[in-house]
Amino acid sequence: MSRRRFENLDPDRQKRLLESAAEEFGAKGFDAASLNRIIERSGMSKSSLYYYFDDKADLFTTLLERSLDFVFRQIGGLDMGKMDAETYWSELEGLYGRAFDVIGRNPWLVGFGRIFYRLRDGSREGAGRGRIFDAARVWVGKLIARGQTLGVVRTDLPDKLLIDCAMGLLEALDRWGVAHWEEIDRKSWRQTAHLHIDLLRRLLEPR
Repeated sequence: MSRRRFENLDPDRQKRLLESAAEEFGAKGFDAASLNRIIERSGMSKSSLYYYFDDKADLFTTLLERSLDFVFRQIGGLDMGKMDAETYWSELEGLYGRAFDVIGRNPWLVGFGRIFYRLRDGSREGAGRGRIFDAARVWVGKLIARGQTLGVVRTDLPDKLLIDCAMGLLEALDRWGVAHWEEIDRKSWRQTAHLHIDLLRRLLEPR
């Protein structure tokens, strides 16, 4: 994983390195991306790069995490503590719809998603890519727990199984979205978001 010392690097140098990496990964994809070209663009030496990152996959994962952080800041937060039984699903759908809007304004995020899943499907899983899903799993677990407290999420199955099912569905929807993004008409984004959340709702609502 990227070393904490990267956070202590001068912000301008951080920005230059990550922008250089984004340009290279976006243009070449993960496999064809060259660390040497990233180093050349960023003005950083190879020894310095390996001081902050384990390898190319670690650099890519850090860049992806920063991109996700950008998306979440643009979308806005979801205060689970303020959700009630009447607003739980509508607030979740609103969050999902805003994500569509942000991605629509930043299509480079779709490319990053495609690269990420190609990397995830490869033979080298790696801890770096796993930590993104670990963070997502924690968030989904909290969302399910809040829904159960409000009586809008089922409690007849083990929590771990519910989380596994929800994560599987959300990943399937995400994979479909990045694979077919150009086929989704902009006017249909909100309807698509509604249908996706409806699938999740049908999975998790009490029976």
